Amino acid sequence: MMKFKTPQKGRIRRELEKRAPKLVETGKKTLILHGTKTSQVLNDVMTEIYHLKRDNSVKYTRKNDNIRPFESGGETSLEFFSLKTDCSLFVYGSHSKKRPNNLVLGRTYDHHIYDLVEVGVEEFKSMKSFKYDKNLAPKIGSKPFFAFMGEGFESVEELKHLKEVLLDLFHGEVVTNLNLAGLDRVYVCVAVSPNRVFFTHCALRLKKSGTVVPRIELVEVGPSMDLVTRRHRLPDDSLRKEAMKTSLEKAKKKEKNVVKDAIQGKLGKIYIPDQKVGSVPLSHNAKGVKRERREAKLKHGTTEELPEEKKQKLDSE
Repeated sequence: MMKFKTPQKGRIRRELEKRAPKLVETGKKTLILHGTKTSQVLNDVMTEIYHLKRDNSVKYTRKNDNIRPFESGGETSLEFFSLKTDCSLFVYGSHSKKRPNNLVLGRTYDHHIYDLVEVGVEEFKSMKSFKYDKNLAPKIGSKPFFAFMGEGFESVEELKHLKEVLLDLFHGEVVTNLNLAGLDRVYVCVAVSPNRVFFTHCALRLKKSGTVVPRIELVEVGPSMDLVTRRHRLPDDSLRKEAMKTSLEKAKKKEKNVVKDAIQGKLGKIYIPDQKVGSVPLSHNAKGVKRERREAKLKHGTTEELPEEKKQKLDSE
């Protein structure tokens, strides 16, 4: 793990905050690196991956002798390049007698290694080997379809992991609105066996069908290759939980005495203390009280306590 000092300048702090993990991530960039030794096949593979992702990828052509993604301490330089280029995905190619045409696909979280998938490249065909209309070539900013065929992507752990990484690598930016005209290609992945996946890239050609919905044809435009799974490393549970966090807000406390009903909506109970109405003092100057007293005295036939004016009014009546 790489350690960094807390920056003192505000400009540097703001720049680091832009590169820090976010709840809503921006478009993921891909870093393409060469190992100590690479073959011509691997050079072509990484060049075409860069061509497919040229709008959000960075490619280094120098050889890196000290990068070993699966070895302890061998990921330090890789994490440094990830931080330097602000890339959260990487493709690392190397070639040896033990692992020929070796390709490591990986993801980072907070510019530290998150997970790794190692595959061997076989039966590679470049874009130049396919003949097609150049108008069908992939365009910058277009969104692809994905087709994963085979039960292995649901049952085999290595293929399930490879599926996640391929989706993250090629799906492009996350958008809220989508123009159907931008859906012009599809990545096809077929699980041939528990450790082999056929990967190809096709363009979509729309043809007349006699109805409103056009007929779609797939035109293979490349690249095409077989990916043979080798090693893979999953993230630990604590790192996965932190990376999959959806909200930084604290959990809301449960509201007491509140229930929700499908018909009446939100219902609640309100507890009010005893009002003690009997002990509330009453005003003695109320007109209604005086009238009741006069009527009560008249009922009993006594007018001695009434004032003189009241007596005269009563006599006249």
